[in-house]
Amino acid sequence: LPPYEVLPAEVSMEDLPRSTTVLMEEPPRPPRDHLVWSLFTTLYGNFCCLGLLAFVFSVKSRDRKVLGDYSGALSYGSTAKCLNITALVINIIIVVIVITVVALVAAGVI
Repeated sequence: LPPYEVLPAEVSMEDLPRSTTVLMEEPPRPPRDHLVWSLFTTLYGNFCCLGLLAFVFSVKSRDRKVLGDYSGALSYGSTAKCLNITALVINIIIVVIVITVVALVAAGVI
């Protein structure tokens, strides 16, 4: 069967109503590369070079995004995000330990 209906011979195209439907799809949002967060992690909390690794993965993610490889950019961006979170948690733990030791030394306990 044809995917259309055949018009009867007595009907002309000019007599039919005209309409146009345009479907517009939104382009997918590019994945985040976390470059600024990685830069600050590199400058202010580079424990065991986690910030530097996060920065490298962020740059790779940005390069993949520019090339149009969104799945590769998503993968590298996700890795950069995990490294940034790990570095942040380790830095918070180190700060808490240092503040606790300084408070104990100031109180004369140690």
